[in-house]
Amino acid sequence: MKNILIIANFISIMPWQGGNNRFTYLANLLAERGHKVEVITSSYSHAQKCQKKLEKDKVEALPYKLTNIYEPGYKKNVSLKRFYSHHILGKNIKKYLESLENKPDIIYCAIPSLSVPKAAAQYAKANNIKFVIDIQDLWPEAFKMVFHIPIISNIIFYPLKKMADNVYKSADDIIAVSETYVNRAEKVNKKYKDKLSVYLGTNLDNFDKCKKENEVEFKDEKIRIVYIGTLGHSYDLKCTIEALNILNMQNIKFIVMGDGPLKSEFEDYAREKNVNAEFLGRLEYEKMTGILCACDIAINPIKAKSAGSIINKVADYAAAGLPVINTQECEEYRNLVENYKIGFNCENNNANDLAEKIKILCSDEKLRKEYGNNNRKLAEEKFNRSKTYEKIVELVED
Repeated sequence: MKNILIIANFISIMPWQGGNNRFTYLANLLAERGHKVEVITSSYSHAQKCQKKLEKDKVEALPYKLTNIYEPGYKKNVSLKRFYSHHILGKNIKKYLESLENKPDIIYCAIPSLSVPKAAAQYAKANNIKFVIDIQDLWPEAFKMVFHIPIISNIIFYPLKKMADNVYKSADDIIAVSETYVNRAEKVNKKYKDKLSVYLGTNLDNFDKCKKENEVEFKDEKIRIVYIGTLGHSYDLKCTIEALNILNMQNIKFIVMGDGPLKSEFEDYAREKNVNAEFLGRLEYEKMTGILCACDIAINPIKAKSAGSIINKVADYAAAGLPVINTQECEEYRNLVENYKIGFNCENNNANDLAEKIKILCSDEKLRKEYGNNNRKLAEEKFNRSKTYEKIVELVED
């Protein structure tokens, strides 16, 4: 039995609220194996932009210890206040680690943020503790995409890059949600023992259970194109709306499940373009699953130079067995789309190309079914956590 400490900044949905969090899922797996597990996370919910409310009886019923460390919070995802908030969380986690009477055998730490992994890496090094990183996104690269000013961006974000490099160098093992992210850490870390790319994926058994218990049946004959996830600057819903406006097909309805800073702007744009769109907001995972599975085509409209890895929504699209229309430039995902024949890759920011691919799938029910079945096969082979996360457990236990 090992004493394992999992540190993950962004656990917005508590385990008893459902959801699909990677780190609480891992904590359950490791606890089932007989390990002593503690999960440390922020008191602040990044998704809901408020302090979390813990239910003592439910916390105590978990098979692992759950510790919330105070973070002041922030309202805007891209802001100085956010960096300050993470800085305070890092300092508070450092104090907590230094107060531990029984030192862990392993620290398993999510990236981002960077302030928290920095504190964890320093503590691990000082106490000769195995330090494993799990990269979910690349910082500061993600912010440089938003503030892309040649030379100036490099100067502004240099301190964050240096911090990231130091954390990557400290890792004994490197885990990430894509090969791209593994390679980024590997460039600066010459001492690591093992590396592993494991997609975020989904718990297929839970997904199928949610689908069965929340089954939805639409009463009309419309073809439903669906998007789930954040409504922010990286997601090109305007191009999707433009494509649907070009087609002007009365039998199409666009379903959007999610929330974010651009929700109102996207809703207004859909009205302006006379596109039949329904914005349902952020739903509970169980309800989202039922609606998703009742739709016909999924869309992954990511702007150029945005998400560099395979993101969580495509695992849910695959679990639902939906054909996919993809604009994301991530080479890993585009290869999966091609190799598994699950849909179409489109040129980024090209509404005409998007419209053409939508029309092909809307006009061919047999092709939709074929691509959808292929996507479910992809889910079972590449995104099924009950299989893929065993690799993480084996690496941690080694």
